[in-house]
Amino acid sequence: MKSKILLSILLVALLAVIAVACAPAGPAATNEIKIVSSLPRTGSSKGQTDTVVNGIKMAVDEANGKVGNFTITYLDWDDATAAAGKWDPAQETENANKAVADKDVMVYIGTFNSGAAKLSIPILNAAGPLVMVSPANTYPGLTKPGKGEAGEPDKYYPSKVRNYTRVVPADDIQGAVGAQWAKQLKATKVYILDDQETYGKGIADVFEAEAKKQGLTVLGHEGIDAKAADYKALMTKVKGLNPDLIYFGGITQNNAGQLLKDKINVGMANDKVIFMGPDGIYEDAFIDAAGKANVEGVLVTFGGVTVDQYTGKAKDWLAAYKKKFNADPEVYAIYGYEAGKVALDAIARAGTKDRKAIRDAVFATKDFDKGVLGKWSFDANGDTTILTMSGSSIKGGKFVFSTLLGQ
Repeated sequence: MKSKILLSILLVALLAVIAVACAPAGPAATNEIKIVSSLPRTGSSKGQTDTVVNGIKMAVDEANGKVGNFTITYLDWDDATAAAGKWDPAQETENANKAVADKDVMVYIGTFNSGAAKLSIPILNAAGPLVMVSPANTYPGLTKPGKGEAGEPDKYYPSKVRNYTRVVPADDIQGAVGAQWAKQLKATKVYILDDQETYGKGIADVFEAEAKKQGLTVLGHEGIDAKAADYKALMTKVKGLNPDLIYFGGITQNNAGQLLKDKINVGMANDKVIFMGPDGIYEDAFIDAAGKANVEGVLVTFGGVTVDQYTGKAKDWLAAYKKKFNADPEVYAIYGYEAGKVALDAIARAGTKDRKAIRDAVFATKDFDKGVLGKWSFDANGDTTILTMSGSSIKGGKFVFSTLLGQ
């Protein structure tokens, strides 16, 4: 008899477990909301991303870690590995899956590299979807139809609902203003190189298309081996074509410093042949990699204005940053802060711990002025309406504002 009673109890317990397992997922029950960031925290990107993380922390600290009845926990995740020295596909994929599995994670701030975003967007898209807010991705194909490769951007959104946003302008603007700036500088013949990654090749392709529209002669365009010991043979070949300007689409971590060194080593000084790159090399790590003597006169474009040009609320934020961290921020720090403010504002407006509701609130961000970048909105693709671009040069081992671009 006891065995029958025990069997009945076990059967009831088993049915209860099955019922719970099969129940539809709803909003998580606890009052903790986690915001995670996935950025390269290992390798030479760390100096830049340290300041991005500081910006996110500032936003959370200003809210005292609370939004309504919710406690906000911020987690700083690394998508780089020591072996790679930069972002790693397996690590970014692991981070995205870890975020999906944690029902307290409501916002994913990232990524820093556009190639990493290609991997995480679809994973997070199928989970709620879980919203992303990038402080740094600029590859157009992540969001804009007809601006990238075949099938982009729809192939990144299996649920057919967008879950990815960014608070920085995309490269279809930055690459174009770079070519326009080259024209203004009286360059007539350009040679284009890229690091063969999503971001680098994408912006180099945009630069090439606009350069041709501007009437510049494109002497060649090729991808480099990012792991090469040197580029002397390549630069000797390029020198023989007598360019006015060499454009590099890529990131510091793909050997940009060595590329510049060898340009100069073969006799193409920066005051004779301009070296221009995008925001992928706009970091102190590039100056360190190439050496201060070699970077003098290098030109860099950026999707925004430089730190020394901040005014109004941005200037006040800069003072607060320096006071809090006793250091100067790099250029993407302010976008980390803005991404954090967007996330907290969306959580407040959603008023519930539900991934879909918070995603909807992020995409409903309009005339946002609770951050420090001015009044802006997300469009239907998840892109910011801010289009300000600037050009800087390196002088005395520092990035110095030169001009506004695309005005």
